[in-house]
Amino acid sequence: MRIAIVTETYAPEINGVALTIERIVRCLCDLGHELTVVHPRRAESAPIIHGAIDYAVPGLPVPNYPDMRFGLPMRRRLRRIFSERRPEAVYIATEGPLGGAALKEARRFGVPVLTGFHTRFDQYASYYGLSFLQRFVENYLRRFHNASDGTVVPTPDLRRQLEEEGYDNVFLLERAVDVNRFHPSRRSEARREAWGIGESDLAVLYVGRIAAEKNLELAAEAFRAIQRKHPRARFVLVGEGPAMQRFEEQFPDFLFCGLQVGTDLAECYASADLFLFPSLTETFGNVVCEALASGVPVVAFDYAAASHFVRAGRNGYVAEFGDHDAFVQHASVLANIALDLPDLRRNARAAVAHLEPS
Repeated sequence: MRIAIVTETYAPEINGVALTIERIVRCLCDLGHELTVVHPRRAESAPIIHGAIDYAVPGLPVPNYPDMRFGLPMRRRLRRIFSERRPEAVYIATEGPLGGAALKEARRFGVPVLTGFHTRFDQYASYYGLSFLQRFVENYLRRFHNASDGTVVPTPDLRRQLEEEGYDNVFLLERAVDVNRFHPSRRSEARREAWGIGESDLAVLYVGRIAAEKNLELAAEAFRAIQRKHPRARFVLVGEGPAMQRFEEQFPDFLFCGLQVGTDLAECYASADLFLFPSLTETFGNVVCEALASGVPVVAFDYAAASHFVRAGRNGYVAEFGDHDAFVQHASVLANIALDLPDLRRNARAAVAHLEPS
């Protein structure tokens, strides 16, 4: 089939949506489909994927995220792209101006169109002092997705939630994880030494954006509780984001490693002893599966990926959604046993070993 994918974020940007879309493009091309990928132009080139034609269109920086861009509503450009390589189906991954224009043009061409629900923008508003906009965003997202032929989500729980909120035709597309890249064998004592962590010391890890919506103040609180019992523990944060400078100033003893990719990222995961993921705004949480695949037990809230793969006492702990005190308590308990129970690492790996994409 000829398939067009329209997304406001795409590799080489480093975030869950961009990486998921790149994976989808590669897999569809491997299956023999002809892909057209439309995304905002960046200084860095998009990856070259055999079987995919890349179209970069004008965009602007996302407020509070200068390293990310959103596409302008280029309806004429999209019309020309769709005319030159008329798609048999369109997938729209993001709900921004470019995605909205693509939805209208797909309808104009009479092409079936699916949309992806990858980001809880409706929940972001409260983290940026814009709670008064939350209802508006909720209504916009529902209208946007209901104007398509269907909305794709990564978990049954999110499908049920959206259906209860009035979304039509919600379909499940489960996620995978590269269990060969993310593997316990990537553990590196040299990296731990570079972090200042000895063999019997505790490395606590977070991977993701350093941003308000990730609820990192709770991760810091949980680490302080761990540190009271394990003074030599270190909190390692991998990623960048708009709150980076504030966190570096607020927590000078934390180790901020910036963006890591490929083997370096896999080593960071496998070299840790436990993973804290305090976010309350995920649609899935790829990093949870990557940590588990690396043999690292997880503390998270009981929803999205963690709800499906983390089992209390076996490979981590989940707190009831929004229960900050329970999250801190679980982190303390896990820290006390993480170094002494190798079964935790084996169970973590086993929980997601079957998720390798075909």
